[in-house]
Amino acid sequence: MVNDNISGVLGSVGPRLRALRRERGATLAELSETTGISVSTLSRLESGQRKPTLELLLPLATAHGVPLDELVGAPPTGDPRIHPRPFTRNGQTYVPLTRYLGGLHAYKLILPARGTPAARPPQATHEGYEWLYILSGRLWLALGDHDLVLTAGEAAEFDTRTPHGFATAGTRPVEFLSLFGAQGERMHVRARPAAPGSD
Repeated sequence: MVNDNISGVLGSVGPRLRALRRERGATLAELSETTGISVSTLSRLESGQRKPTLELLLPLATAHGVPLDELVGAPPTGDPRIHPRPFTRNGQTYVPLTRYLGGLHAYKLILPARGTPAARPPQATHEGYEWLYILSGRLWLALGDHDLVLTAGEAAEFDTRTPHGFATAGTRPVEFLSLFGAQGERMHVRARPAAPGSD
C-alpha cells in the first residue's frame, strides 16, 4: 500500500511539470537553459520515463516559482480542502486554487496598484484557453490589437495563442480569478441577456 502511494505521487510529477511549463509558455530548451538540466532529461521527466529526484526537482521548483511540495504533492486523502501557497511572479501574486493535477488550473491573481500610468502590458502567447472573472478593481487586458478594461463582476475568455497581457487600469490593486486550460479546455459562460435600456 505504501509503495502504491509513493508510485502514485511520483507518477503525478511529470504531468504537473509539463502543465507548469506550458502555463509559463516556456519550451524545454528554455527551461534547460534556466535549470541546467538537459532537454532529454526534462522530456523524460515530463513523460514519466525518468524518476524525479531532489537534485532535479529543486531547480525546477525555483524556475517555476512554486514550493517543492507543489511539484510532489501528496496522495489523495479524501479531504477536498486545498491549502494554497501564494507565490509572486513578475510582481503579480498568484494564489493557486487547484492541485496541478491536469485539466483546468484555477488561480486568484492580485496585481499591485500603479502610481503612474504605464505602457501597454507586455504580451505573451502559449497553448491553452483562459477565462477571467474580476473580483475588485479594474483590469487592463491587452488582447491582440484590442485594449479592454474589465471591472468587478465582468468576465472574459480567450484563446491564449492570441497575444495577451494584464495590468491594473487604475491606481488601486486589481484582484481576479483565472481558469486556465493548458490543453485548450474551455469554460462555457452563460449569462442572461440584459433587458433593453438596463445598465
